[in-house]
Amino acid sequence: MREDVESLDIKDVTANWVNAEVLARQIDERIKALADLSDTPLFFGRLDYLHSPGADRAEGAEGERFYIGRRHVHDHDGDPMVIDWRAPVSQPFYRASKKDPMDVGLRRRFGYTRGDITAYEDEHLSDPTEPSAATSKLLQQEIERPRVGPMRDIVATIQPEQDEIVRSGLGGTVCVQGGPGTGKTAVGLHRVAYLLYAHRERLARTGTLVIGPNRSFLHYIEQVLPALGELTVKQATVDDLVAAGLEVRGTDEAPAAVLKGDARMAEVLRRAVYSHVTMPAEPVMVVRGSRRWRVPAYEVEEIVRELLDRGIRYGAAREALPQRIAHAVLVQMERSGEAPDDRVQDAVARNPAVRAAVKAIWPPVDPAKLVLRLLTDADFLAEHAEGILDEDEQKTILWAKPVRSVKSAKWSSADAVLIDEATDLVERTHSLGHVVLDEAQDLSPMQYRAVGRRCSTGSATVLGDLAQGTTPWATRSWDEALVHLGKSDGVIEELTAGFRVPTDVITYASRLLPHIAPGLTPVASVRENPGFFDLRQTSGETSGTAEVVAACEELLRNEGSTGLIAADARVPALAEALTAAGIPYLAPGEETTAEARLTLVPASLAKGLEYDYVVLDEPQAVVDGEPDERTGLRRLYVALTRAVSGLIVTHAAPLPAALAE
Repeated sequence: MREDVESLDIKDVTANWVNAEVLARQIDERIKALADLSDTPLFFGRLDYLHSPGADRAEGAEGERFYIGRRHVHDHDGDPMVIDWRAPVSQPFYRASKKDPMDVGLRRRFGYTRGDITAYEDEHLSDPTEPSAATSKLLQQEIERPRVGPMRDIVATIQPEQDEIVRSGLGGTVCVQGGPGTGKTAVGLHRVAYLLYAHRERLARTGTLVIGPNRSFLHYIEQVLPALGELTVKQATVDDLVAAGLEVRGTDEAPAAVLKGDARMAEVLRRAVYSHVTMPAEPVMVVRGSRRWRVPAYEVEEIVRELLDRGIRYGAAREALPQRIAHAVLVQMERSGEAPDDRVQDAVARNPAVRAAVKAIWPPVDPAKLVLRLLTDADFLAEHAEGILDEDEQKTILWAKPVRSVKSAKWSSADAVLIDEATDLVERTHSLGHVVLDEAQDLSPMQYRAVGRRCSTGSATVLGDLAQGTTPWATRSWDEALVHLGKSDGVIEELTAGFRVPTDVITYASRLLPHIAPGLTPVASVRENPGFFDLRQTSGETSGTAEVVAACEELLRNEGSTGLIAADARVPALAEALTAAGIPYLAPGEETTAEARLTLVPASLAKGLEYDYVVLDEPQAVVDGEPDERTGLRRLYVALTRAVSGLIVTHAAPLPAALAE
């Protein structure tokens, strides 16, 4: 198929050089999409449909045999050899069961080792004499396979409850609550791939975006969609979205950050933006040739009030105002017997008197300057926060020192979100067709609003775990989050089957749930291998570090990746100890190699990452590194649940009481 595309000659099929450039680029993109992926098989499953299905669900597929793969493959005659996993005919591969075979006689799963078929597994779904199989052995092997390199797709092992979310329609927003290892990130990425398949033209026009918590996480997941043949999806963090052209150099104390992220700030900003509108005190006098046309102040005021009542963006209303004043002049011209046309109206709208009136009544607003004034001018803030923020709250977000200009200000991430909100009040933010928001539990209400603006006319997939919220403003409920996102009609789904974290590890970590997210369903591991778990008390500061290094060396004897997770403050000392021991290590998000399979991970960056084996250093230090105990215990819960095969916890200090219970 790739050779067919490469051999296309487009010299005589394009009308001009522009068409030729567009077509050449499309051909290049098609060639990239058809690239071979090393060690990635073209198919992973087979479906044999029954010859005489009891229902019409397999219409057109009766008696057919289909191979299921990551992408569609056809032969030289155009006949399909492999069916795309997203096609309707492929759905029974994920959904069919003994109870509901979906007209499938045989489902076969293929097992691979470095691209070679090494096993297969058959299920005769329509044979009542064959007992129902337990958990697929190939699924278990895929789960146990060592994690080396970036995150990989799960297209061969998507489970029925995951497939329902993946194939849900483009029109609705879906929120997925999933504990560690339930596959929520993979489900979100595969949902994007499915939507791009099912709604290709629409999403090609409107665009798709994946939002992650940090650059390390985005680097870790960036190969999943290309492996499924999707190369056009953009990735960003929330900070990337809101800090366009703005340098974020400052940080906020937790109380200030919480208040700046509070949804009440949206109304403060709205008041501040529209406070610039003033009612006219004088008429507008337009001179054209020998004639003077007078629009009374009360009539201009009516126009201004009507624009305010319509609720359109500040900037759009400002652009409409001169045209509305010009229209009032044209009405007078027509009454006097003239016959003005649209060109006359445009000329009147550009008249110096009209432009001067618009500048006085509806002046331009610079969003960054507006936010700067709110944060540095106590009187201006008090005027627009009256009845919304009390005096203490206003003092909390005010900057201690005056700032000369927008460029010299040390903006924080929370400030950038406020500027983004003010910018949207002035000019509507461009909306995409679909947005995936991962690790959403850490967003503030104002950050949810910023993301919601990027899909105001589209839909979203929201992924997260309330138990892993590690910011002072962490999400309390998904219903509340969906309201801030502007998607209150979104559907909330829960994934509780754990595929990544071993039973012993998730059982130990779940001791924290009553303290960090009471009422949340614990993850139930489906792993047959209970995993390796060891709790080790070390003897002190220097020797303790040596014992941590020894634990890393022990785990590195196994195949796969190893992560050393520690409180951020302890990372420099551990880095020094690893270097002294001659053990190479990577930063989070860097790809593992044969020479370097150990990653040193600050606890603040561990979220969303996974390693075959993990050494967790000093749990109490992880808790103490956060501003309050609940946030610290949530950070610890994240760190405890990064392992796929084994976990060693080392500690010289006593364990947190919640773990010791």
